[in-house]
Amino acid sequence: MEGFEHILLFKTNINCDSDKQLLHTLLDNDHAVESWSIDMEDEDCVLRIISPTIGHRQIIQLLNKHGHQCCELT
Repeated sequence: MEGFEHILLFKTNINCDSDKQLLHTLLDNDHAVESWSIDMEDEDCVLRIISPTIGHRQIIQLLNKHGHQCCELT
């Protein structure tokens, strides 16, 4: 069975449609991102990204740069 190290989980403050639209802008055209989803119903607004090449730090820096809180969910 393949490992899960390519699945990245984050706690964010992305909780509305305009915030989600930013994710579409940032992640949809990134060829390193295989897929992503955001659970705005969860109290941690969990962002899940599947990528074999992107690391947690890159996503955290990207979202922080755009004014959002983001940290690795362990």
